[in-house]
Amino acid sequence: MDDLIPESRTNAAEFTVSEISNALKRTVEDAYGNVRVRGEISGYRGPHSSGHAYFALKDDRARLEAVVWKGTMSRLRFRPEEGMEVIATGRLTTYPGSSKYQIVIDNLEPAGAGALMALLEERKRRLQAEGLFDPARKQLLPFMPRVIGVVTSPTGAVIRDILHRIADRFPLHVLVWPVRVQGETAGAEVATAVAGFNALERGGAIARPDVLIVARGGGSLEDLWGFNDEALARTVAASDIPVISAVGHETDWTLVDYAADVRAPTPTGAAEFAVPVKADLEATLAGLFARLNNCVVRHIDKRRQSMRAAARALPSPDTLLAIPRRRFDEAAGRLTRGLTASTERKRARLGALRLSPATLLRRIGDMRRHADRDSQRAFNALARRPEACRQVFTRLSGRLRPEALLRRHADLKIGLARLQRRANQSEDAKLTRLRARLTQADRLLATLKLSHQSILERGYAIVSDAQGNVVKRAAEIGAGQALVLTFADGNATATSGGGDAAVATPATEASKARQKPAGKERPEKSGQGSLF
Repeated sequence: MDDLIPESRTNAAEFTVSEISNALKRTVEDAYGNVRVRGEISGYRGPHSSGHAYFALKDDRARLEAVVWKGTMSRLRFRPEEGMEVIATGRLTTYPGSSKYQIVIDNLEPAGAGALMALLEERKRRLQAEGLFDPARKQLLPFMPRVIGVVTSPTGAVIRDILHRIADRFPLHVLVWPVRVQGETAGAEVATAVAGFNALERGGAIARPDVLIVARGGGSLEDLWGFNDEALARTVAASDIPVISAVGHETDWTLVDYAADVRAPTPTGAAEFAVPVKADLEATLAGLFARLNNCVVRHIDKRRQSMRAAARALPSPDTLLAIPRRRFDEAAGRLTRGLTASTERKRARLGALRLSPATLLRRIGDMRRHADRDSQRAFNALARRPEACRQVFTRLSGRLRPEALLRRHADLKIGLARLQRRANQSEDAKLTRLRARLTQADRLLATLKLSHQSILERGYAIVSDAQGNVVKRAAEIGAGQALVLTFADGNATATSGGGDAAVATPATEASKARQKPAGKERPEKSGQGSLF
């Protein structure tokens, strides 16, 4: 076998795959320990479950694999996105497992202001599509806040301008939350400040602001980039406290300006939006108070004049009561005269009456005529009554003739027979249904092994006394008591002997057949009690 292997005829050194891979790795890392690469992000799918991010940088002719470790990912100033042109700072290295070289990125920044503006516009479009910039969501500023919260740098000129302007217009309590307004952590610190002010409870140890001012001085796009943070824009939009944005100058626009409830051109303008002018309010109140006093005085004067005019138009009490008094006097005079005239008429009618015998006879004759007329009417009615009763009797007698009664009896007999037949049919149908149900229930009991007969088939017995009552306890049996034992194939009688054995008498031939042969009987044990 050794003779078949050709002998090597070269002096070149031999390397293993690991040795050559490690040598290439050291060479690349030594030559390109720190590089800046400009390219377009490709294949970015967000951080991996481990927190690392893997993607590629490419241009029109080449592609370079890239990786951002978890610790570096958390320090980036912006979120990488697919298709974004960036400048990556890091070191080149190789991955021996797949023979690839890649750049380990230590810092990542957009490639110029054009890229930042494109990123800003992309974020603006996405947040606007979600409705975060909708004017319907914006809150109205309180007219006269009691506490104002300011989120800005405590060392800059912005806070001094705001405090000075508030003191000039309307001095009140101001809370300052110090933050960085420039750098990688600016957006996160401002978002934390806004959320912290919203977390304060009303009536707590620290007063909860009625309005917030997020302020910063002017600067370049890179200087203001922290206020274009997406998380900050969402926090400002979700704030329960109205927010005034005063970032940069009039021409500087950030995402916070769109998400805030009100945008001020400058920090000083934000202070003017937050509070009114106290002197103007006092002047307005004084003017309103003077107008109110004048209105009250004029109203009272007008009412007084109206009352006086109405009093002059009203008549005096004597004038109002003159006509009713005259009517009352006239009615009193007519009443006296009417009573006198009525008395005279009654006296004249009484004097005209004459109680002579002729008058009484005439009255008696009239009454007799009326009595005769009424008696004749009664006699005529009584004469007609028997004839009417006779007609009714004749009609009823026709209905009570024998042939009519027989015909009615026959009809009743036919109806009674029909009802009896229907009753018999109904009873037979009901018995048939009950018999079928009983058969079905019995079959079901037998199928489910729930009937007492199936239990007796398994070797059990029912013990009952002479009256047929089931005995459930041994304590219920007295000495010498007659018992009936019910088996699956019949009954047997027995007598309780207390401590002695009971005598059982089979009641059926089947029970006799089950008795054991005489030669196989076991001897009785003396002193051993038994139920049977």
